Amino acid sequence: MLQDRAGDRVDLAPSRQLSGEDMLKMTHLTAFAAVVSLAVATQLLPQSALAQAPQPSATPQPAPAATPPASTDAATAPAPAPKAPAAKAEAIENPYGFQALLRGSDLVAKITLAILAIMSMGSWYIIITKVYEQAKMGKHARAADKNFWKAPSVREGAATLKKDSAYRFIAETGIEASGKHEGMLGNVDLNNWITMAIQRAIDNVQSRTQDGLAFLATVGSTAPFVGLFGTVWGIVNALTAIGIAGQASIDKVAGPVGEALIMTAIGLAVAVPAVLGYNWLVRRNKAAMDRVRSFGADLHAVLLSTTPQPTAARG
Repeated sequence: MLQDRAGDRVDLAPSRQLSGEDMLKMTHLTAFAAVVSLAVATQLLPQSALAQAPQPSATPQPAPAATPPASTDAATAPAPAPKAPAAKAEAIENPYGFQALLRGSDLVAKITLAILAIMSMGSWYIIITKVYEQAKMGKHARAADKNFWKAPSVREGAATLKKDSAYRFIAETGIEASGKHEGMLGNVDLNNWITMAIQRAIDNVQSRTQDGLAFLATVGSTAPFVGLFGTVWGIVNALTAIGIAGQASIDKVAGPVGEALIMTAIGLAVAVPAVLGYNWLVRRNKAAMDRVRSFGADLHAVLLSTTPQPTAARG
């Protein structure tokens, strides 16, 4: 038993030693854990302090930075003043245009412009005068319808009309034809004789109403080509000048060519009123001549009924 106890004691000693070693290891581990915790704490504390403290980058007040722009804005406030030269630039005369065309054109271009100007003035003169004449003819037609047929005779009815009236001219022609039906003319049938006389008078009136219309038709058909000729001539001169100068930039080409194209525009401006005026006047003439022919037919019937027809003597 004693041996066993002694053995136990002997055995217990090593266990106590082991427990002491374990304690020493635990102490080392505790010290190591403390060192690690201190190291971690030293790394985490500055970051948390920086996170909790107000960041200096967000705190800078913009007042010092904002004040200089205010001063610069105040300094640049009168900047719109330099816009005045723009207004002066707008007032500068256009170097390319109709006036430049007149100044820089040669003799051929000026003659072309003069021809177009004559065409335009002649067209407007004819249009205005023909409208006036047609209005006067309409007035004479209304006077004939109102006064002529109420007269007791054709001669007295013609006297009620104005001297420049086409209806009076037709009536006097019919009266003259009915009074001259004698001699060799007496062999012609009175009906045919009076018909021919009145028809000749109507044709004369119609020819007077058509005066000037041929000029309008000519202007309407030729003015665009006259303007086109001026354009071609101007482009040839412009290209020749550009070739001599040796500069083919857009400002050197667009100006002269644009000036030359003005000729075509002028030709169209001359031709369009002439064509429109021609068609309008022809239509008005047709309406006026319809009334004249109606008057002539009625006059023919009256003259046949009032003129005694001679009887041919037979042996």
